[in-house]
Amino acid sequence: MDLTHQEFKTLMFFARRPGATQADLIARSGQDKGQIGRLVAGLRERGLLASSADAQDRRVQRLAPTAAGRKLHDVQRQRSHEVAEAGLQGVKAQDRAQMLQWLQRMRANLQDEAPED
Repeated sequence: MDLTHQEFKTLMFFARRPGATQADLIARSGQDKGQIGRLVAGLRERGLLASSADAQDRRVQRLAPTAAGRKLHDVQRQRSHEVAEAGLQGVKAQDRAQMLQWLQRMRANLQDEAPED
């Protein structure tokens, strides 16, 4: 069961934060509410995400991966690590650390430049 990049990122979000809501993902990602809704609905239809009503506000749906969703997440994550390791073969630890610093700086720069809605 292959996932698109956005589906995997959505599943990963809820795997790392079981019990989070769609609103939490929207706030974190800055993506369109409709797009997030479609991603979540698709993952629920495929049996990869499950929802439950919030204890204080039953209108709020808490989301978490199902057993199948956790398994798929783990497999996809392992594949990602294997690809990253293959790409970094022969790169010294010091160079990896420097690369990580540059990537973090780039990410910070892009987040600083993100347009506000």
